Amino acid sequence: MRNWQREILDFKEITSVLDRCPSIRLGINGMQSYPYVVPLSFGWEVCNGRLYIYFHSAQGGAKIDLLKNNCSVCVEADNFNGYVDNGDGITCDYESVIAFGKAWRIDGIDAVHGMQLLLNHCNIAGYDAKDCIKMGNTAVFRIAVDSITGKRRFN
Repeated sequence: MRNWQREILDFKEITSVLDRCPSIRLGINGMQSYPYVVPLSFGWEVCNGRLYIYFHSAQGGAKIDLLKNNCSVCVEADNFNGYVDNGDGITCDYESVIAFGKAWRIDGIDAVHGMQLLLNHCNIAGYDAKDCIKMGNTAVFRIAVDSITGKRRFN
């Protein structure tokens, strides 16, 4: 990281940033010679010191096909807090995280759990995670995060 003073080192602070992010961008390998990036709703949890990020998808499509071929992913999440005059010009007040890990499709009780975390994170009330999964048109994925970094300017 070029500006090490902006790095967020505390894991709890990093997850706090993630908790405030309304969505993530998922980077997947393999769209010919280009990466494929898609915005997603998500949920997350920490189990035994490891971060897991959950997202849902349709049963098919480009994202599903690419993940079948290569489960290595990059996750980006950020909060834009406005522009600030820093004396030399205008700069952005932000906080962000970037994570790398592996994404796997999950089923059964794990999918229900992941969907519930997503519903909770997105503050979606009135839906039962079991009913969402029972509809049969939703795939749920869990990303096991191998590494994560955080960065902020101001805030």
